Amino acid sequence: MSPQDDIKLLRINYLRGPNIWTYRAVLEVWLDLGTLEDFPSNELPGFNDRLVALLPALVEHHCGVGERGGFIQRLLEGTWSGHVLEHVVIELLNLSDMPTGFGQTRSTTQRGVYRMVFRARDEQVARTALAEGHRLLMAAINGTPYGKADVQASVEKIRAKVDDCYLGPSTASIVAAATDRRIPHIRLNDGNLVQLGYGASQRRIWTAETDLTSAIAEGIAHDKDLTKSLLATCGVPVPEGQIVATPEEAWEAAEDIGLPVVVKPTDGNHGRGVSLDLKTRAEVEAAFVVAARHGSEVMVERFVRGHEYRLLVVGGRVVAAARGEAAWVTGDGSATVSQLVDAQLNTDPRRGVGEDFPLGRINTATDGAIILDLQRQGLAPDAIPAAGREVLIQRNGNVAIDCTDAVHPEVDHIVSLAARVVGLDIAGVDVVAQDISRPLHAQGGAIVEVNAGPGLLMHLKPAEGAPRPVGRAICDHLFPHTDADTGPDGRIPIVGIAGSGGNHRIAKLVAWLLHLSGRHTGLACQAGLFLDQRCVDASDCANWEAGQRLLINRAVQAAVFENGADTILRTGLPYDKCQVGVVTDLGGAQGLAEFDITENDQMYKVMRSQVDVVLPGGAAVLNAGDARIAEMAELCDGEVIFYSTDPKAAAIAAHCAQGGRALYVRQDQVVLATGASEAFLPGLGKLSAWRERRGLSEDALLAAVGAAWALGISLNLIGAGMEAFETTPKTAGSAE
Repeated sequence: MSPQDDIKLLRINYLRGPNIWTYRAVLEVWLDLGTLEDFPSNELPGFNDRLVALLPALVEHHCGVGERGGFIQRLLEGTWSGHVLEHVVIELLNLSDMPTGFGQTRSTTQRGVYRMVFRARDEQVARTALAEGHRLLMAAINGTPYGKADVQASVEKIRAKVDDCYLGPSTASIVAAATDRRIPHIRLNDGNLVQLGYGASQRRIWTAETDLTSAIAEGIAHDKDLTKSLLATCGVPVPEGQIVATPEEAWEAAEDIGLPVVVKPTDGNHGRGVSLDLKTRAEVEAAFVVAARHGSEVMVERFVRGHEYRLLVVGGRVVAAARGEAAWVTGDGSATVSQLVDAQLNTDPRRGVGEDFPLGRINTATDGAIILDLQRQGLAPDAIPAAGREVLIQRNGNVAIDCTDAVHPEVDHIVSLAARVVGLDIAGVDVVAQDISRPLHAQGGAIVEVNAGPGLLMHLKPAEGAPRPVGRAICDHLFPHTDADTGPDGRIPIVGIAGSGGNHRIAKLVAWLLHLSGRHTGLACQAGLFLDQRCVDASDCANWEAGQRLLINRAVQAAVFENGADTILRTGLPYDKCQVGVVTDLGGAQGLAEFDITENDQMYKVMRSQVDVVLPGGAAVLNAGDARIAEMAELCDGEVIFYSTDPKAAAIAAHCAQGGRALYVRQDQVVLATGASEAFLPGLGKLSAWRERRGLSEDALLAAVGAAWALGISLNLIGAGMEAFETTPKTAGSAE
């Protein structure tokens, strides 16, 4: 069989928000299979065997069959290359430690052209996985050289992109905990600055620092001498010490304090430049030089014997603890110390560079503290220890053994007090003690440092012991539970209005009513971007980017969004969930041919996205005059409110018979019905006169009233607000 031409990637689109495929971000790829449209997988000689040999874990993919081996079954029966590419990309992401379970491939009206999507937490990672998957698939189809080493190279390339682009593990653990509590998040930069929640209800994190972390407290923690002084004043045990300016002063301080001592930078971190258990003048003066390279000042303090512990304090309580251990190597009579370190310590998979590794990689050539410890043993990095000789490499910085359950209550109290004295809401407190299960005072233990922005990986992935849910602890600290089951979710009232056009008028009316109810309201629609009735951007803002601007704004207490089909198809909705979702019509297929939509009947799948994201405690406001829109009621997780200008609409009659809420027009007035109970909207006169003054249709008015009713705005305020509403701004910059 002659080689097949490459599958063409016609268009790649990153859908950031809820979309026609799923609630989460996906990469949507338009594929042209070309001649491969005539060759399903079972008609490509040797293809299935080559593919499974390269990616044996494809057997775990259930596919549409719904059980292990489902995708292999589809391969054997015959499936098309677009579908195969979907699974190849997903498997490469799985191998790259970015588990991905969602993917779909669907044909279009054009022969050989498909739309393939897969879950994409990060766009650049997804694009890299797509490129590598495409290369692997074509090699398997054509039988060109491609082996296990090539697969591993692809995986490493994707992992490198994950490291470059995705959240660090500490931040990711907090975001995952927030997601478990259905708290939305927005990434604010390319690093680890993340917003949890929306608008005025948001909190922000930057790794293990939060917007509750005091800058003054961070400054105190950065100054080790000031920290010790404050702690000692409050009765917290700390080792006495002095700040020194020269090696000679360091030795004088050591003599005053009493040997052995510790020499360290006053503002260092991660154990850099720290030398322990110093007993001679030469050691102290050499340690001063090492410490001076890592901080602005150098401190000499009493050496406290015992193990090194790191206790994590969140919101005034200890949530995790880890114990450190010294790092040793054993000589073999032929290898240098550096070679022994690389062979015996740096091969540990827990060690590496960056936040993904609980233990750091050891560099004997550049770490001054290590060189000093080697000198004290009569060695150097290039020395060759005798066979069987144990060599101390690193005394501290190897904290990775969980001991949370062993922490004594008195230690918990003292450590929590230390964090409060410094003023940190999240702190990594370093303790030296013989036994963390005993009171510190009874064993001469001490708190040696209080750190802001502590690393979490040692608690998430300890070398020994159980992982601790520290991400959840930080999330619960930011959004404390108010009762046994629930807590704040970081949300503000959000109203999404979906339809084919002219819905900016409805959006403005809803935003006006929210404004009157006392909320600082944001509005993103075709007419612009508005903050509390003030226009801040007059361009078309019915899009994802403008919507994010509202959700990031700390002043916004409620937000209203106009969502056209183009927004949903091109970027997805700008929010993950909403309190109220309005669907007005299913028109607008014209102009959507690039999305393979040419008929209004296809709009159902697009507009249902607005109903899919309604919160369980929210409501969908649906136009009962369109039977297809009325059918969306079964998709809603919350309440459904129907509206129609026809009080006898079948959907409304059936809905009210079941005790549901509906709006309709009778006697030229708005009627609000709950089950068999009916009432006219108070404060609003005849609709004919209202429409004449404002130029809005009855359907638009009913949709807006329905949304306000669903938001719990009082009926008197709704009626009065409708009367006061003006569609034309009287002054520049105000909302219509």
